[in-house]
Amino acid sequence: MDNLNHILVVDDDDRIRSLLKEYLNEKHFVVSTASNSEEAKIKLNHFKFDLIVLDVMMPGQNGYELVKEIKSDTCPPIILLTAKGEVENRIKGLELGADDYLGKPFEPKELLLRINNVISKNIKIDLEKKYSVGEAVIDLNKMVIKLNNSDKKINVTEKKILIEMLSNPGKTYSRSQIGDISGISQERSIDVMITRLRQKIEVNPKNPKYLQTIRGSGYVLWIE
Repeated sequence: MDNLNHILVVDDDDRIRSLLKEYLNEKHFVVSTASNSEEAKIKLNHFKFDLIVLDVMMPGQNGYELVKEIKSDTCPPIILLTAKGEVENRIKGLELGADDYLGKPFEPKELLLRINNVISKNIKIDLEKKYSVGEAVIDLNKMVIKLNNSDKKINVTEKKILIEMLSNPGKTYSRSQIGDISGISQERSIDVMITRLRQKIEVNPKNPKYLQTIRGSGYVLWIE
């Protein structure tokens, strides 16, 4: 986890803003605060944030309205702070595009766990960057894997799978999940595609070290 993630805390309660800023600073996050939606929008226009912690009940434009206005592909993930027991309102927040919610009052440690979880899920693969998997170097932009001084081309389907697996190293993907990502429906075709990728990534494809089969579960990509 990058320990320089920048978080925006939006809450009209001075005490909560101060406590969260102090606590998250201690956990090595950069923290900015805003007391209302208008302040938050100004800061969102001037700084790049990795996550927003947003109180729902604020005077003026409330948290739901702010989510509806700012949520887009470029908007950072959002954790809503809601009153306990407001199940319908929590569902509303998720439907508007929030990534998670936490009921007040809450333990700062639980918020920290949720922050780390959401940021991990929202790591974006940089297509301009090269990724090393063992001795293989994957260039997603040029759609090439370099191994043993040899360039091996990947196709669009293989690229989709690599983007997903490189975003979540160590996560096991079932055949059906790989099928959904790649658009391939037949299990045999999925197995063939994984075999082809192994031949491009692994020094010894028959005894794979990185793109492994998890018996009964699916496939996983490990990165050293």
